Amino acid sequence: MAPPFSAHQARSAAVEAGPSQPPSALANPATAVPTGPLSGDSRLRLVFGASGYIGTYLVPRLLGAGARVRVSSRQPKALAARGWSGVEIVGADALDPATLPAALAGVSIAYYLVHSMGAGKAFGRLDLEAAAHFARAAAAAGVERICYLGGLVPEDADSEHIVSRRDTGDVLRQGSVPVTEIRAGIIVGPGSAAFEVMRDLVYHLPVMVTPRWVTAKSPPIALDNLLEYLVIAPGLPETANTILDAAGPEILTYAGMMRILAEAAGRQPPRIIALPVLTPKFSAYWLRFVTAVPTNIARALIEGLKHDFYAHPQELRRLVPQRLLNFREAVAAAFAAEREQQVLARWTEGAFNMRQGRIDYAYYAKRAGGSAVTRAAPADVWAVVAAIGGDNRYYYLNTLWSVRETLDWLAGGRGLARGRRHPTEVRVGDRIDSWEVVGVEPERRLTMIFGMRAPGAGILEFELEPLASGGTQLTATAYWHPAGVWGLMYWLAMEPFHQVIFSGMTRAICQRAEER
Repeated sequence: MAPPFSAHQARSAAVEAGPSQPPSALANPATAVPTGPLSGDSRLRLVFGASGYIGTYLVPRLLGAGARVRVSSRQPKALAARGWSGVEIVGADALDPATLPAALAGVSIAYYLVHSMGAGKAFGRLDLEAAAHFARAAAAAGVERICYLGGLVPEDADSEHIVSRRDTGDVLRQGSVPVTEIRAGIIVGPGSAAFEVMRDLVYHLPVMVTPRWVTAKSPPIALDNLLEYLVIAPGLPETANTILDAAGPEILTYAGMMRILAEAAGRQPPRIIALPVLTPKFSAYWLRFVTAVPTNIARALIEGLKHDFYAHPQELRRLVPQRLLNFREAVAAAFAAEREQQVLARWTEGAFNMRQGRIDYAYYAKRAGGSAVTRAAPADVWAVVAAIGGDNRYYYLNTLWSVRETLDWLAGGRGLARGRRHPTEVRVGDRIDSWEVVGVEPERRLTMIFGMRAPGAGILEFELEPLASGGTQLTATAYWHPAGVWGLMYWLAMEPFHQVIFSGMTRAICQRAEER
């Protein structure tokens, strides 16, 4: 086992790696020969919750630093789709203790990055239960260090979100494995829920009537700076059993952050009217109509914004020195990171090309879909899926498709430009009626981008999964990245039809496959 990484080595490595220009957190250096600050450290690191926001960015950062990495998620197929080279993928769920030993075997440093905010009202209880399971399993596996990313905690905190994050750290510390807890406030980067709420508000609401939380203060931190702390700090002996605050160089109000964000985006800063009669809890109810961030997550965040957040970051800055980006630089780095994303052949949350290269289209997608199971083989199901559109139309409720195409044509779009290059073959770049094919994995997946006029970006993806019992499960999912309030209204109006259409479409495709 490699000796612990010393504080002196960490400081030297961080200074060498510290960017003079905001780097792209999305760059995937996994295919390069590891020469980073962890290339001499043979300890195995587990990123538990690697499919989440921070895990998605942390894994390539660790690989680029030369670390040995294992990744884990409840949905290992989602991790395989990331295309990370040189990582081991293990499926595990902290709420299912039997799945944890395989994920933790041989691990020295375990990043604990899971939370249950998307589960609804019970998320606080679930968070504590999951943390207790993980702490016990880590001790049994001989893990040397747990690194937990928590949140800044005001003295008068009463929001369930903030209290849950604090108590999760406490539960992890009740185990025998030393814990390094890094607490951060608003993270400025693509996909950060707080950042995406502000982006949606800035881009699409020129006038905002808000509660007084817009005057609350917080020290935002750039995603790249936080990732540097996460890469280096857990390997230091000095950080065992410590709580370390991570913060950027400024303390700003939320109103101030939104004004800077608007200026960085080339927009007119919004006019913000703060009313004392509005509470964060009340304002959380209309979030579904103004942001695409999942409502449970956005509501939990908003309800905690009545506090001022302060940090004591001196110790972490001493241990891991780096140039800290101010808020304006962090926003610029976030936009640059999106533009530098590689073109993906399948839908992934926030993928820039799936949002038509538009920074003003919501990072998070609304979604609807349907699925069906058939005894037909994947090859037969694929033959029907690949022939969609053109003379074959869409297999179910074609009248509704025709109405939508006509409305698009009347609005000046290409809705009536029906047809396809080949009646049964499909390849990337094909035009199928108003759709553009961007991803083809024969007998597995077909991904198409919506081409009609609408306030946002749409994707339709078919996925085929062979069943162990024989046959195939077919799933069709529509993803919608709305452009502001009108994009959200469009989705809400269409959502009931989508549920019916895609359930019926998958059944009809499966029936045709059986007839083959």
